[in-house]
Amino acid sequence: MKVYITEEQELIMEPSLKWAANPNITVVVKAYGLKATIQIVDLQVFASPRITLKPLVPTFPCFAKILVSLMEKPHVDFGLKLLGADVMAIPGLYIFVQETIKEQVASMYLWPKTLEVPIMDPSKASKRPVGILLVKVVRAQNLRKKDLLGKSDPYVKLKMSDDKLPSKKTTVKRSNLNPEWNEDFKFVVTDPENQALEVDVFDWEQAWLPVGKHEKMGMNMITLRELPPEETKVTTLNLLKTMDPNDVQNEKSRGELTLELIYKPFKEEDIEKEDTESADVIEKAPDGTPAGGGLLYVIVHEAQDLEGKHHTNPYAKIIFKGEEKKTKVIKKNRDPRWEDEFEFVCEEPPVNDKLHVDVLSKASKKGLIHGKETLGYIDISLADVISNKRINEKYHLIDSKNGQIQIELQWRTS
Repeated sequence: MKVYITEEQELIMEPSLKWAANPNITVVVKAYGLKATIQIVDLQVFASPRITLKPLVPTFPCFAKILVSLMEKPHVDFGLKLLGADVMAIPGLYIFVQETIKEQVASMYLWPKTLEVPIMDPSKASKRPVGILLVKVVRAQNLRKKDLLGKSDPYVKLKMSDDKLPSKKTTVKRSNLNPEWNEDFKFVVTDPENQALEVDVFDWEQAWLPVGKHEKMGMNMITLRELPPEETKVTTLNLLKTMDPNDVQNEKSRGELTLELIYKPFKEEDIEKEDTESADVIEKAPDGTPAGGGLLYVIVHEAQDLEGKHHTNPYAKIIFKGEEKKTKVIKKNRDPRWEDEFEFVCEEPPVNDKLHVDVLSKASKKGLIHGKETLGYIDISLADVISNKRINEKYHLIDSKNGQIQIELQWRTS
């Protein structure tokens, strides 16, 4: 097999393909009201394909599409039997069939023509963290009264668009239409040209009250492309009923919300390894991150040989400094592959901290006695990833006979 090294984000391979078998394939041919059954035997295929995996991305399976071309005309040989007789023995037919197949296949796939097989959307696959958005919710003013017997109890929810992570929330300010929070939040940015910070203000209600769910007091958003990098921007947003610019309800005043924002993009550099055959591109955390802080990037790849007493529907729960994240649930699988990615923003290098990972199983049906059970856990010291920038290891699960889990960690610094 030939493998090419290129400057592009791609992997090119040229294997030698040889396949031979004696299949039992029958083809029914109808013509002029007559029907005949033809059997294909002694099939052989020799080809020299060029397989290109591109672009290479940080999300499993690590490439967005497959391109296949033939570097020379393929050799396809087979026999045809009709009523037990070898049809290919007819003079001239064998050569005619061979050349026809070669020409037809070559016209479609002979280099530089290609067969393109999309695997994943490259625009989404390549979205890795490119920066951090620092947000301070300062205050709100002139909020509208929502409670019948008193003032509102406002709080703010913040979320990045195109982000599957849960919204972040401020504290609740009781009976206050002009609350001050001065609370800080951090968001990982993957697409500063198209992402926006979505902001909603709600009136908190006791869960047992008959009025029901928390009522929205107003909303707005800030597109990240409006924010100059590395500069503090203080903005006051008019709260709206909806984000529809033609909605007449937006003409009614709903109050204002003041935010302080800083977008800090990462700087990318090649981190050379002692092994000269490879290098990892590790994004750097933004300049000005306090006390040498950065981004802890966690990829939960897979687990093996998990054993549940009552069910095996595994998922992993990652806990770092009280912040909890979960992978998806893989049903009825002792060897799950998650390939889920998580980020934790750190104020300082977590050299003395550990990452706690629980592997759990969740019952398929609710109401069972054994609704959830532990399949094992690990505690990973983060000192190694801080010094090496990246580690990718398999760990034996504690409290599991044979269970293992593979986790990749990256530390991105300023």
